[in-house]
Amino acid sequence: MRQDRHPAHTVARGNLGELKELNARSREIFREIVETFISTGTPVGSRNVSRQLPMTLSPASVRNVMSDLEALGLIYAPHTSAGRLPTELGLRLFVDGLLEIGDLSDDERRQIEGQMRGDQADQAMENMLNQVGELLSGLSSCAGVVLADKQIGRLKHIEFVSLDQTRALVVLIDEDGSVENRILNIPQGLLPSALTEASNYLNARIRGKTITEARAQIKSQLEQCKAQLDELTTNLIEEGLATWSGGHDGSKSLIVRGRSNLLEDVKAIEDLERIRTLFDDLETKKDLIQLLGLAEEAEGVRIFIGSENQLFSLSGSSLIVAPFRDMDRQIVGVLGVIGPTRLNYARIIPIVDYTAKLVGRLIT
Repeated sequence: MRQDRHPAHTVARGNLGELKELNARSREIFREIVETFISTGTPVGSRNVSRQLPMTLSPASVRNVMSDLEALGLIYAPHTSAGRLPTELGLRLFVDGLLEIGDLSDDERRQIEGQMRGDQADQAMENMLNQVGELLSGLSSCAGVVLADKQIGRLKHIEFVSLDQTRALVVLIDEDGSVENRILNIPQGLLPSALTEASNYLNARIRGKTITEARAQIKSQLEQCKAQLDELTTNLIEEGLATWSGGHDGSKSLIVRGRSNLLEDVKAIEDLERIRTLFDDLETKKDLIQLLGLAEEAEGVRIFIGSENQLFSLSGSSLIVAPFRDMDRQIVGVLGVIGPTRLNYARIIPIVDYTAKLVGRLIT
């Protein structure tokens, strides 16, 4: 494995200052505590740490270092006589600065590609994304999540319908007969005839095209046709197409697969309550959609640990997500894995990263 951080991993560099304060001995002890937690979920004592270190240290010396790590807020004792566990701050520091992540093996890549490709060419986008959620759940033994813009196929018709002086309804119909509509804020002073003019302009140009294709074509043509169109009508056309570029909760489709995986490793009543809280969080969807929307701001993988985000403040869960893009490099969705804070980050980060890139290739 490489010692370097994975290139897709967005690093919270503000935490790395504390890492620089740790000497080599402290880092190794801290690493052993975290890796034991990720592997077993149980506290680790000084005697066990001393046995696993690549250097010779007595349990007493290890206890002194553990005391220093605890003072820094990186580890804690769940019970008076127990060993130590990493705090959320400690997990963040470990993920940002000490985690060793290797690339997927050729066999793992082939496994993912084999499960993804199949008959994908004949599948609807939503079916493919459902399969992606199942894939991520199976590979991670956690819950797989996929968030994407609700899909409209090749367009047949678009209509602007006035609701009042400040709002209009944008109605899209695709060639399969599916209908989607969203509310649009319209420019002040817009005449009713402008809605008809905008509808006619678009319908003469969008038929048989995807939203992405239509948006690209109309954008280039508007520059040439602005002299022929009223300025407010031009703004309406631009805003009408922009509403389909994502960013609205109502325009998003959320898929969560493999929730039952999160129950398989429950060891105590408090763990069960934590999982129940997470299930409640997943049911609300709105907060999760807002959280996943943050991943769209990153180039690669984003990692959220426990209470770093309000959604998981009670359930103590972690989320690893990455965006996927269409042929125009526009983000059309994000995918990832939800699980306990002791996720196998080193394994799941490259899985999420590679799957996101593969989905991007398949949809283009």
